Amino acid sequence: QVLLVESGGGLVQPGGSLRLSCAASRFTFSYYAMGWFRQAPGKEREPVAVEPSIGGSINYANSVKGRFTISRDNATNTVYLQMNSLKVEDTAVYYCNARRLRANYWGQGTQVTVSS
Repeated sequence: QVLLVESGGGLVQPGGSLRLSCAASRFTFSYYAMGWFRQAPGKEREPVAVEPSIGGSINYANSVKGRFTISRDNATNTVYLQMNSLKVEDTAVYYCNARRLRANYWGQGTQVTVSS
């Protein structure tokens, strides 16, 4: 059974930074596109950043371009989301996602709250 475990969420002031981590196991990590999605209260889940498995370009939501950076380490089966210059509107539950062909897996989510 695929396992995706997020960590690194928490409470941060506007303008601050957080780094989320997602530890993956029980599947061939390097074959999968890895991404971060988020869901704010009362809103639909939306993509934040997606990094393909091999080649291709990373896609970022317009709202986070220049502030967030996704990266992956295929040696440790981990994907990261570095979040800088956080805004109140970044408050949401952040989910790790692994996708390949028809396979689509989710982590349990980690709460990020940006508030003064």
